[in-house]
Amino acid sequence: MNHYLISFPSSAMNHVSEEDIPSVGESARAVIREAKAAGVYVFGGGIDEAIPPVMVTGEGKSLPGTYLETERFNGGFCVLKVSTREEAERWAARIAAACRCAQELRQFMFDPES
Repeated sequence: MNHYLISFPSSAMNHVSEEDIPSVGESARAVIREAKAAGVYVFGGGIDEAIPPVMVTGEGKSLPGTYLETERFNGGFCVLKVSTREEAERWAARIAAACRCAQELRQFMFDPES
């Protein structure tokens, strides 16, 4: 079994009207409920853009900001644990249809301890 990250940036939802947001949210939650029922859901949610990120050093010191490469990391994501990439792609397609925006799919590296 492999873990996959399915995600999208906030800007991918810009084409969705304010009045459609509640139905898009319910559609997305319905797919997540199905993933939970199928036993493939690990974790998911949306990045709270109102709370700024911090960098935490190895000494435990918190500093404002983030890496330049992840400065614009926002939006929604979920982690699923499935047998094949094809299965992950099928779930990503279902989430894309529910959210009305394309989803990025990435595979986590193998963890021998999980």
